[in-house]
Order: sequence, then C-alpha cells, then structure tokens
Amino acid sequence: MELSKPGTYFWQGSQACAEGAIIAGCRFFAGYPITPASEISEHLAKRLPQVGGIAIQMEDEMASIGAIIGASWAGAKVMTATSGPGFSLMQEFIGYAFMTETPCVIVNAQRTGPSTGQATKCGQGDVMQSRWGTHGDYSAIVLSPNSVQEMFALTVRAFNLAEKYRTPVILLSDETITHMREQITVPLLRNVETVNRKKTRGGDKAFFGLEEVPPMPTVGEGFDVAVTGSTHDEYGIRFTADPIVHKKLVERLNSKIENHMEKILDLEDYNIEDCQIGIVSYGCTSRAIYEAVEKAESKGIKTGYIRLKTIWPFPDRIIRKLAERADKIIVPEMNLGQVFHEVERASKGMAKVVSLSKIGGGELITPEELLVEILKRR
Repeated sequence: MELSKPGTYFWQGSQACAEGAIIAGCRFFAGYPITPASEISEHLAKRLPQVGGIAIQMEDEMASIGAIIGASWAGAKVMTATSGPGFSLMQEFIGYAFMTETPCVIVNAQRTGPSTGQATKCGQGDVMQSRWGTHGDYSAIVLSPNSVQEMFALTVRAFNLAEKYRTPVILLSDETITHMREQITVPLLRNVETVNRKKTRGGDKAFFGLEEVPPMPTVGEGFDVAVTGSTHDEYGIRFTADPIVHKKLVERLNSKIENHMEKILDLEDYNIEDCQIGIVSYGCTSRAIYEAVEKAESKGIKTGYIRLKTIWPFPDRIIRKLAERADKIIVPEMNLGQVFHEVERASKGMAKVVSLSKIGGGELITPEELLVEILKRR
C-alpha cells in the first residue's frame, strides 16, 4: 500500500484532494474529464491501482455518479469529481443517493457559468445548486476549502461525514484552489481520523430506519435489500401512496443532519464579538480577508470575519451573533450574491448586509477591493 508518507510537499490542490481521498479510504473513483477537475481524475487513475483501488473513466457524468453509488453499495468508499456542467448532469442521481442514504463524496471544482461559460476561469456560482440542486426535501452537507492544505483535510472530512451520516457529501472547491500549488503537510497517519459506516448486526434488516443513521449492508453479504429511490419503509419496501411512511422517511433523512449541525459545522472566525465591520466569506475569495482585515485595523476600524469551511448546513446562529455586534457585514463572492442572501436572512435586520460581487474572467476579489468596501460609511 503506497499511501502518502508524512511530511511536507508542494502539491496542486487536485493532488491534495486525491491523496486525501486515498488516506480516507477511497478505493473506487469514477469520473468524466472536465475542466478544471480533470487533474483529480488523472491523479487517481495513477494512484488508486497502487493501493488496490479502481479508477474508471465513464461515458458521462451521469454514468460516473451511478457507478460510485453502485460501488458504495458493494462496500467501497467512493468519490467522483466534476465541474459546473457535469454537476448539473449529476443532480438526478445525487437525489437518488440522498434517498437511498448512500455514502459518497462529490467534488465540484467550480468554474464560471452558466452553461459552458468560461471553462478555464474561476467562479463560485454553484453554491445554491450544491444545496438545492436536486428536487424534494433533503439536507446537504457542503464543505468549502480555501487552500491546498484544506483540499487535503476537507476531503478526508468529507469521507468521514459521508460514512458517519450515510449521505452524499459535496466538496465545493473552485478552479483557483484546485489548480494552485502550495506547501502542504501530510500528518502521521495515526493522527488522521477515519470513519467507517455502521455495519449490520445479526438478523437486523431495518436498513432504512428505526435508528437515526441505520446500518448499511454490503451487496453479497446475504441480505435481501431493495435499494429504491421511491418512498420506502425501514426495510426498503416501496410505499408510494402512504403519506405517513413518506413523512417518517423524509423527516429522518433531514433530522439526521439537522440534529447534528453543531458537530458538522466548521468555520474560522476572528473578532466577531467586538467588531464594527464583519465579513462572511468562503473558498478562494476568503484568501483576501486576512490582509484586508489587517489593513482595516491599522486604520482603527474594528473588523471581524467568519470563514465558512462548511457552507451547508448554514451557520445561522453564528451569523446572528456577528450581526448583533457589527454595524455592517460584507459578503465577498464570485457570483451575484448567493451567500449574501443567506447572510441577510440569518442577520434578521440587525446589521446592514452588503454584497461584494465579482463575476467573469476568473478575476479574484483583492484585499484592496475588500478594504475599499470596509472603509465605506454605512
């Protein structure tokens, strides 16, 4: 088994994602080439066979996510990687994975859209799609790295959350973080937490209920299990006209995430209890906040920030805490205000919320542009 040895490396974000997946236990990858996610596929095509795993190029994105769902039910930890147009194509099967409670990791290296857009340029336009892209009522877990180190760490965490809560988890990266190269530290393997799904016990066949997160059988272990996207009871039996069965199922699918929000939420914050100006940011745009805050404070402006490592579930309580202190909250993002509206909703009018948007050409929001907004009067 050729796992990455502990040490310091100079890796691309895509490589860090791939190596993190392998250390987390990923042994099956299926994908279809798409800019800017192709390097993840390419790296895993080389590396997975070295650790006894399988990487396969499918005919399209739908086939890719279908393959990882099947491999997950065969007992493997699984991942796919894509970008905006491919992510759109995957939505039907993502919904199926939520309904069947199939652990899997979906990496979306965002680019400028809609449609083909600017395929080689960075964007952050898939935030709402990552939460609401498939139909029906479900709760999504979406993680957002802002460095190569976090591409590694949050990939591992994505697998752990997928296995623990038996659900799809989306790693919402972007072209900048996926393609940039930085120094990264791979820790000792004994210091890397890895989680495995809850296995079946004895004659228990309630694989879709009775427990908040039920055990998951592996195909070939001798259980008769119907894995259906239709409404089903705790034994997988279809009940497509019974409102009570549907309500019970869908409420559990949501509550197993919502009841554990505090464990799932992950963020970085600074000075949110004593600031005049607050910033809420994520992904590549959040790399501008550190210099901007330092310069603002040198001018005597108390500034704080929240950097979302977990975008969904959305941290309403923490945002309200910031809104109670700050006069103004700035939300920089490379779209027309997708997280801005969530911050505005969570703030409940306690602070003025301002959108600092930038789209097209892959141009990042700079510390100077953020500082200009900080220095503006309410």
